[in-house]
Amino acid sequence: MTPTWIFDYGKLLLNGLGTTLLILVISAVLGFALALLVALARMSRNPLLAGTSLAYTSVIRGTPLLVQIYIFYYGLGSLFAQFPLIRGSFLWPYLRDGFWYIVIALVLSVGAYVGEVIRGGMKSVPRGELEAAAAFGMRQRLVLCRVWLPRAIRLLLPTLAGESVMLLKSTALASTVAVVDLLGAANVVRAQTFQIYQPLLLVAGIYICLTFMIETGFGLAERRSMFRRAN
Repeated sequence: MTPTWIFDYGKLLLNGLGTTLLILVISAVLGFALALLVALARMSRNPLLAGTSLAYTSVIRGTPLLVQIYIFYYGLGSLFAQFPLIRGSFLWPYLRDGFWYIVIALVLSVGAYVGEVIRGGMKSVPRGELEAAAAFGMRQRLVLCRVWLPRAIRLLLPTLAGESVMLLKSTALASTVAVVDLLGAANVVRAQTFQIYQPLLLVAGIYICLTFMIETGFGLAERRSMFRRAN
């Protein structure tokens, strides 16, 4: 028989799922874009860009994500609250919402980790392919956009799938700063119904389904890229 709490708290769980997916999508889009910039900066001949990006990746990858979330939410959140101009501005409803602090922390985390992944992928592209493209008269920017990055991304699709799954699981940390995501909704159900394991098992099943969808999507993209290359 279906537990009655699923019907009683179905809307709450669906809203939590929507919040989780929204965090995932925003963090993935902005995080991957930042990661590309980080990778390019790390490979730049400009020592300032290369050094700044190295420091950024070292700090983000060297500290736990949960600590970063707490620093943003409790540190910056408390700091902003001390300024009347900020509290009276149109930004205050966003600055006091844990949702955006989670997004910022995840975007910075993805930017650091995936940035290093993309840098490694770009370094693995054979120099001969880049030299051949340059020999055809392509400028450096065109070689980057038409040859170097597409080739690196195709090589990295399995790794990017894993990073996306890790990002999905990291969204569960939103519940630690009063954001009612999927896990946060399950915790509300547990607190109000005294059902200890059932809500967690339901959430685990949903995460497994989402993981399967992510891996399937990247798998299709990988097979499609291999088919295009073969033809």
